[in-house]
Amino acid sequence: MIKYIIPYLIIVNIITFILFAVDKFRAMNKQWRIRESVLLGFSAIGGVLGGLISMYTFRHKTKTPIFKFGMPMILILHIALAVFLYSKGII
Repeated sequence: MIKYIIPYLIIVNIITFILFAVDKFRAMNKQWRIRESVLLGFSAIGGVLGGLISMYTFRHKTKTPIFKFGMPMILILHIALAVFLYSKGII
């Protein structure tokens, strides 16, 4: 199981990092933007670390309340889930 989880998390975090970066550069150039629901969705399905790194690397969405508080909450939920699954011997 773990042999599938690690590659998945790497890929989804890279994608999330890129999505946040693209949204930042589109915002700077007054182009169409990536929806916040897409950014949060990719974070929720496992890309939260990539999203957080991108947020603080590019100083993007760091003052938006849903991201300022939501991203750390998603990270806490992911850690809790990982601990739970590990304690049950699933991963």
